Amino acid sequence: MINAIWDLQVGDMITQLFFFILLLFLVGKFAWRPVVNMMQKREKYVADEIESAETSRKEAEIASKEAQEQLNQTKQEAQTMIENAKNAGVKQEKDIIESARQEAERIKQAAQDDIQNEKEQALQALQDKVASLSVQIATKVIEKEISATDQEELINEYIKEIGEER
Repeated sequence: MINAIWDLQVGDMITQLFFFILLLFLVGKFAWRPVVNMMQKREKYVADEIESAETSRKEAEIASKEAQEQLNQTKQEAQTMIENAKNAGVKQEKDIIESARQEAERIKQAAQDDIQNEKEQALQALQDKVASLSVQIATKVIEKEISATDQEELINEYIKEIGEER
């Protein structure tokens, strides 16, 4: 009986072993390989995504550095433009001041020339008037002989006339 039980158990074990191996073969063929293939595809997909992300990160770093360099270059160009504008403004200011100074000097010289001309004309007119008055006085003196008081009155009268004409 022990042998029969043992035989039954050995036969059952061999049957179970056979079906277990068959089950392993079927699982390996129909389930394990597709699962492994799917896991490999998933692993490759994740690896590709990680590589793509790393590539994108490196490209972003490069783009960031290029953008920073371009920003620095733009700042430098803007600073240069500002300096050039300041220098041009200072030069223009100096030019305007120099031009105004020259114009003021020209106007001053023209005014002095005008004053000198007016002065000369006034002196000429005064000399002409004095000469004319002298001739008139001499004419009147010659026309009539006058006393010293009459002569003094006549001179005072002509001097008064000259003062009123001015």
